[in-house]
Amino acid sequence: MLQELLKETYISSFLAGLLSRKDHHVLISSLKIIEILMQKLPDAYLGSFIKEGVVNAVEALLMQEDCSKSSPPLSDDTQQSENQPVIRNKPTCFCYAFDSRQSESAETRACRIGQGNLFNFARHVKTTYFTAEAVNSEMGLTEILQKLKTCCAVLNDSADKSLNQDSLQNEEHLSTILSEVMMELHGGETMTTFEFLESGLVKSLLNYLSNGKYLQVDDNLKDYNAEHFCAVLKRFQSFARICFSRMEQGWGDMLLTLLVRKLQNALTSLDNFPVIMSHNFKPRNNISDIPIRHSTISPCIRVRFKKDEDETNLSSYDNSVNLEISSSLHSIEQFLWPKVSTCTSDQNTESPPSSVAFESRCAEDDPQERDSSPESSPSSEGIIRENQDSSVEPCSKKGSPSSAGGQPERNKSTGTDCAVQPKLVFSLKGKELDRSVTLYQSILQDQINAGADVILDTQFWRSVHDITFRTAANPEKDDSPENLSNAAISTNDSKTGLMWQALPFFSSLLLGKIPCKLDRSNSLYDILFMLKVLEGLNRYSFHLVSNERNHAFAQGKLTDLDDLKPSVSSVPLQEFVSAKLTDKLEQQMHDPLVLRSRCLPLWCTELMSACPFLFSFEARWKYFQLTAFGSSSMQRGHLIDTSGSNISTERGSPISRKKFKVDRDDILASAAKMMHSYAKSSALLEVEYEEEVGTGLGPTMEFYTLISHEFQKSGLGMWRGELPCEAGTNNAHIGSRTVVAPNGLFPRPWSASVDCASFSEVNRRFHLLGQVLAKAIKDGRILDIPFSKAFYKLILGQELNIYDINSFDPELAMTLMEFKALTCQRKYLESCSTRECQSTSDLSYRGCKIEDLVIDFAVPGYPEYVLSSEGTSDNVTGENLEEYVSFVVEATVKSGITRQLEAFESGFSQVFSLSTLRAFSEDELERLLCGEQDNWDFVKLVDHIKFDHGYTSSSPAVLNLLEIIQEFGCHERRAFLQFITGSPRLPPGGLAALNPNLTVVRKHSNNDADDDLPSVMTCANYLKLPAYCSKERMREKLLYAITEGQGSFHLS
Repeated sequence: MLQELLKETYISSFLAGLLSRKDHHVLISSLKIIEILMQKLPDAYLGSFIKEGVVNAVEALLMQEDCSKSSPPLSDDTQQSENQPVIRNKPTCFCYAFDSRQSESAETRACRIGQGNLFNFARHVKTTYFTAEAVNSEMGLTEILQKLKTCCAVLNDSADKSLNQDSLQNEEHLSTILSEVMMELHGGETMTTFEFLESGLVKSLLNYLSNGKYLQVDDNLKDYNAEHFCAVLKRFQSFARICFSRMEQGWGDMLLTLLVRKLQNALTSLDNFPVIMSHNFKPRNNISDIPIRHSTISPCIRVRFKKDEDETNLSSYDNSVNLEISSSLHSIEQFLWPKVSTCTSDQNTESPPSSVAFESRCAEDDPQERDSSPESSPSSEGIIRENQDSSVEPCSKKGSPSSAGGQPERNKSTGTDCAVQPKLVFSLKGKELDRSVTLYQSILQDQINAGADVILDTQFWRSVHDITFRTAANPEKDDSPENLSNAAISTNDSKTGLMWQALPFFSSLLLGKIPCKLDRSNSLYDILFMLKVLEGLNRYSFHLVSNERNHAFAQGKLTDLDDLKPSVSSVPLQEFVSAKLTDKLEQQMHDPLVLRSRCLPLWCTELMSACPFLFSFEARWKYFQLTAFGSSSMQRGHLIDTSGSNISTERGSPISRKKFKVDRDDILASAAKMMHSYAKSSALLEVEYEEEVGTGLGPTMEFYTLISHEFQKSGLGMWRGELPCEAGTNNAHIGSRTVVAPNGLFPRPWSASVDCASFSEVNRRFHLLGQVLAKAIKDGRILDIPFSKAFYKLILGQELNIYDINSFDPELAMTLMEFKALTCQRKYLESCSTRECQSTSDLSYRGCKIEDLVIDFAVPGYPEYVLSSEGTSDNVTGENLEEYVSFVVEATVKSGITRQLEAFESGFSQVFSLSTLRAFSEDELERLLCGEQDNWDFVKLVDHIKFDHGYTSSSPAVLNLLEIIQEFGCHERRAFLQFITGSPRLPPGGLAALNPNLTVVRKHSNNDADDDLPSVMTCANYLKLPAYCSKERMREKLLYAITEGQGSFHLS
């Protein structure tokens, strides 16, 4: 029965994962399960225990005991703590989790297990069940593991060979070895997670791909020349071809997918990021000395500053201070510098913080009243604005490459750390602190690195942390991809047509590291690095495959221009999401202290910065809300404002709301006035229309829909595809004036030589557009504006290239790519000394000479944007075809739209920083802004629509309504949604996320119900539906109501 029960479970890999934990209770329970299985079913589980690494984990556990015995003897107190862990809170030890005795007198109680008992039991399991006779001398070294290790050794030995003539044959051999390694993922024998990790495959792959630079931190970027660049590029292209193999069979069979799944299993197995929860946290008034002395309801940490022993230029500062946990090192420096600088020490003799008063309060207060902070104060005067800003989580240094995602903006004080030369350097336990990380994060990380369980209880807040300071030396040059040699970059661009250095994952390969502060010696770092490379490979798959086909055409491997356009199968982003890390982040963000302070452990901010794809969209959305606006509990829609600027708001007082009266006949002008007044306001905006009585959610949602439609009108000079009509043309229907953009809106190019007066109005509109988009995101409103994927990339700060044009103008993109392929082919033929070069005059496009095409040297579709320079022909020829392609791409996605983007970013940043959105992909950003079109099947409608006041889910009228909704086309469904909610789109999450829920109630009438019309309360998503006699009558009245009932809000 036991065997049948465990047949469908992966108990061996599960136990191997548990044995990597530190908690003694988990370890000894796992060993007991192993003993039971080996007693009952030894033949069934011995092999899997070897293959899955259980035997190896038991051996590693016993090695810990050997290391502890060989280490120097510790003090009595420390040794006792090591052998018998002491707990400060009973709930932290499972030994007392179900203890019915309530003994409050003893503050500490010893764990009943202890390391001695654990190691004794582990030795018993090893000697009884995993003997030398049962397990061969090469324990766990299976055939597949041996093969992987052999291949990895070859890759490691040749990782840093240069690409000279002697090594080209070696590179081909390495490519073959790489292909064999990758094919093992698809082999007949199953590769376990233990074998995958034990082989060292991930580190070997990264070392090979980075040309031997992986983790070589001491290397100087100046040494990364064009030769290194070409070596990395060549190896990466070979790796990409192997990963994309089997693409024609679908993404599920690609080697890329199989490798991602292996890495995800390995990440789950190795993950040891702790969820740090605060115990008995209660918001109380406290006094913080840093950043300035003020009242706060977040707890403070106690810090004692000590001058470095070798420091002679600074004064001492011996007072203990209270530090707000969100304070940056820059804020600490601003506080400390006037007090320790010898030139100003005599002038700054401020009285130290009231340490005596603090001690007396601690002595008088009950311990339970002091569990959130060491100090308290009756004063509750508001928390200053600087304090609110500083609570935003820190990120990597400015200028660091960002992944496809990114990270939230730093607080204002921290944001200047990299621009202003620091005056002081701070250290904790001899280790210099990173200025882009808060001191609170550094203290937590120090305890995590020491292997201690971090418990945010009373004792933590009472502890005093010693921080050493000294004078800062001249800062070193930042190790960032921007410092790569221009020679390598120019060589790359001229040969490939793809700006490789602009791809974040490729920049990481060049440097041999990712931009995060996680421990690089940990195997987790290897897994994260490889996942980042693969996610980038998947995200840019269209670009990479298109570039590869361009080269194949140039070399004659492809002869038909129609073969240049690839059919790409991308791996779904969900495959890159770690369910375990997502759950941990969700738990961490629900901690009361995190909700109050916005201060997360370092691993949360660093992973969100370097590898945001590891977390689900929902978790990243909550993280964005928490770090950007201050509350992870804010739901989409209209519930709360998260940027409160005083204590009373934080305690749950009514949210500040601002009403603004809008003129329906001039939406753009009304929006400009609204944003001029309230763009920088933290208040929640609500709209009411002139000469109408409605206000609240419904009119506000409709306003954002109307302004979305206004921005899509022709004549504004904003978008590609505008109809040839004047800006003042009056048309009866919006459809006749809407920009034609079947692939989404993208800014039209404007030449720098255009009249400033003509362009200034366009700039103002993009500025307003940025304000509206940012305010919509912050207030949780839905827009109805179809931007192209390329425009979303620009919003996220990504650089576009020739292949991105395909997302908004496929015909232009295909023509440019074909022209590019022809020029690459000509260059390749000219470079072949053994073949006759084709004359440039013979360069032809689909059987026609380039000159005969009579193409003007101007941006296609914009004849006024002339690209010709002095000495250049007015028409495109075979000689200037490459220059023409470069000019068109430059004008279309770079210089021609730069000023519009600057205006957009300027408007957006008045509400909040664009950088906070970089944790999302372009598809996810579209989902945030424009919601989603839900699939309304019957079950989903019944589950997410509330029926009340005369109706149930089985009422005949309700069944008719559900059938009618399902039969609606796209246009009718949009009209139905706008009739009820004010917006034609649903929020992210669909019907389930609509807040309030869509509710249908029975409408009673004094007259015949068949003569009455449905009515709505848009503020509550409330549909009042008469009980019509038939389905046909209901459809008729409903369509009439949703068609004719738009455009005004009156009492129903």
